[in-house]
Amino acid sequence: MSAAADSPSVVDLRSDTVTRPTPAMRRAMAEAEVGDDVYAEDPTLNRLQTRAAEIFGREAALFFPSGSMANLTAIKTWARPGTEVICEAQAHIYLYEMASVAAIAGCMPNTVPAPSGILTWNLIEPLIRPQIYYRAQTALIELENSHNMHGGTLYPPAVAEEICDQAHAAGLPVHLDGARIFNASVALGRSVADLTKKFDSVMFCLSKGLGAPVGSMLVGSRDFIDRARVTRKLLGGGMRQAGVLAAAGLIALEESPKTLHRDHENARHLAEGLAQIPGIAIDPKKVVTNILIFDVSGTGRSPADICAALAKQNVLCSPAGKLTIRMVTHYDVDRAGIDRALAAVASVLGARAASRPS
Repeated sequence: MSAAADSPSVVDLRSDTVTRPTPAMRRAMAEAEVGDDVYAEDPTLNRLQTRAAEIFGREAALFFPSGSMANLTAIKTWARPGTEVICEAQAHIYLYEMASVAAIAGCMPNTVPAPSGILTWNLIEPLIRPQIYYRAQTALIELENSHNMHGGTLYPPAVAEEICDQAHAAGLPVHLDGARIFNASVALGRSVADLTKKFDSVMFCLSKGLGAPVGSMLVGSRDFIDRARVTRKLLGGGMRQAGVLAAAGLIALEESPKTLHRDHENARHLAEGLAQIPGIAIDPKKVVTNILIFDVSGTGRSPADICAALAKQNVLCSPAGKLTIRMVTHYDVDRAGIDRALAAVASVLGARAASRPS
């Protein structure tokens, strides 16, 4: 992170990964009871894993340094080398995890684009390989909820459940990249256990909107987690006194979901303001969680150029493509920060920020 991003005057909308641990998290980390987790003896980490499993209605859970390692572990646990993993064409596991699905798990992504990133069984079924010995076989289906690169879009529960039911009937497991599943839960008004009950495994992040400094979780059956623990160790994820991190994760898990609705409200407020700036194209009604992706082609300037100009005004964001910019709201940016960001965008683009009630 740049030195400028450490300043409280900076509005950092690059990602919800930039959230800082709360004072309560820092105190818990300093006071954490610890042990050696490779021996399964860290009491704080054991509590975190037990609590995560309870919240998701699962038999067991496992802590990871990152969501990418947790996703990779799930893939390696479900799929052997030489098989295929079906996912959406802009899935995080396909675009942003260093091709580890191929390089380390030895699997081939089989992708299909989907409107708003939301796969349906009708899109998935044609990708399932026939049972012919000289064809690579389908081993796993992967979904992402909320969907990062489609602007935080959400799976309708009935759509996700149909995919799981049909996949199971075909003998295939389904893994959920639920990095922001708590955002989905808040937006849909359904518990994470209810939203994910038919998935065979679920990854979720503690270090995004929930605000923990480090960590993600993988939940599933006891047998799956026992096998995943072996894979995690293979990948270098065996940790020692990890309770220092788990202590913050416990607070994130219990407390942070209560405030996610504010991030969603701020994202909608930001989208409504952006929509009024000439040259920007975004439909605020489609902003349902904390991620916005908006088109700036009408400005005649590149996303990189606009982001660089905004950084000079202490507003940080990132290009999402050749024509788009992504902004992500989180608990370290309040409504006043959102309004400062809107004013900066208007200034950079030579427009007048619309005056709207908060």
